[in-house]
Amino acid sequence: MISLTPNEIVNQLDQHIIGQTKAKRLVAVALRNHYRRRQLTEELQKDVTPKNILMIGPTGVGKTEIARRLARLANAPFIKVEATKFTEVGYVGRDVESMVRDLAQASYVMVEAEMLETVKENAAKEAEETLLDYLLPSGSAEGRDKMRELLEKGDLEERVIEIEVSDDKPRAQVMMPGMEEMGMNLQDMLSNAMPKKKVKRKLTVKEARKVLLDEEAEKLIDYDEVSRVAVDRAENSGIIFIDEIDKIASDDSRSGGDVSGEGVQRDLLPVVEGTQVTTRYGAVKTDHVLFIGAGAFSVAKPSDLIPEMQGRFPVRVELEELTEADLERILKEPEHSLTMQYVELLKVDGTNINFTDSGIKSIAEYSAQVNKEIEDIGARRLHTVLETVLEDASFGTDLGDIEINGEYVSSKLEAITQDEDLSRYIL
Repeated sequence: MISLTPNEIVNQLDQHIIGQTKAKRLVAVALRNHYRRRQLTEELQKDVTPKNILMIGPTGVGKTEIARRLARLANAPFIKVEATKFTEVGYVGRDVESMVRDLAQASYVMVEAEMLETVKENAAKEAEETLLDYLLPSGSAEGRDKMRELLEKGDLEERVIEIEVSDDKPRAQVMMPGMEEMGMNLQDMLSNAMPKKKVKRKLTVKEARKVLLDEEAEKLIDYDEVSRVAVDRAENSGIIFIDEIDKIASDDSRSGGDVSGEGVQRDLLPVVEGTQVTTRYGAVKTDHVLFIGAGAFSVAKPSDLIPEMQGRFPVRVELEELTEADLERILKEPEHSLTMQYVELLKVDGTNINFTDSGIKSIAEYSAQVNKEIEDIGARRLHTVLETVLEDASFGTDLGDIEINGEYVSSKLEAITQDEDLSRYIL
């Protein structure tokens, strides 16, 4: 785990997310506490539990992005789930423990990629030797050296050769909802019991090198160790982001609500409190997984969650609604801002767009206006507005230089924003 201080974490988050300073500070402390706990004695570590966070705020203000960026900073396994996708025991659908299995899977993929990177150099050497065997099956040492020289120069990249590789083609499976884990375990058992079938494929040298590199790398990895490290990382630094948690909150004032919402909460409670879940990589304990709940809570309130659930999310933070000034900053300040993305995308087709300050201000102004008059979806409104403004520029190719100023933006949006019906359907 990366040992960034809370201040350094906030500074990193500031490069991608505008505003929401309080939320950033809280998640930074939660992440740092993950690191701090690992520095304690093993006995004390068992008793130090994470302080789960409940983020409250409308859509599009940065709740998910904060959690996702936090996981990237920590190099921690991260998954996002929606509380509404789960059903209580006895109903057909996904059970709450599936989120832990998903976390274990994400952790396994992360650890496997890291270990593959460590053996990449040795695997490349082995792959080259195997490639030479196919290119020159029975040649002399001198001929092999000449062939190696041509290979290193890249002169043989397009030559087609026939190689023998493992047949890893996935088999289609039909499973009942909730049976995914059983299906995966059965597939694992069958694949381990049966030797991998070899098939012959005709590939260019360039394609064959990649296939052989992957196969050689897999031979150099201890997959039991991958599973062990993956489980450990999921248990001690995993982050599960539970979105739309307000949708399963109880609220007697609502009619026609989901009758199983409280049941989902009660099923969710043991997972959040700390339990052991069997996964295909081993048993995962959730005692030290950091859970971040999020919801708009525009109808229900945090106090509508069952008391036990409220107690498991002791840290509360209300995210602020984005102002016009915030939207303007979002358009130009983040490392890979929306405007920069569009500039680079259209440059591919020979169209050079330039966003002026007046153009950016105008886009933010129209976005804030639509959010206020129709429905506030936060920064997501910028995507819709930008797509509308750049519709003609995106459709064409080789259009040369186009300046996106305030006048240009108004010409694309003024008629739409003045007609409420058009605004509802288009923006």
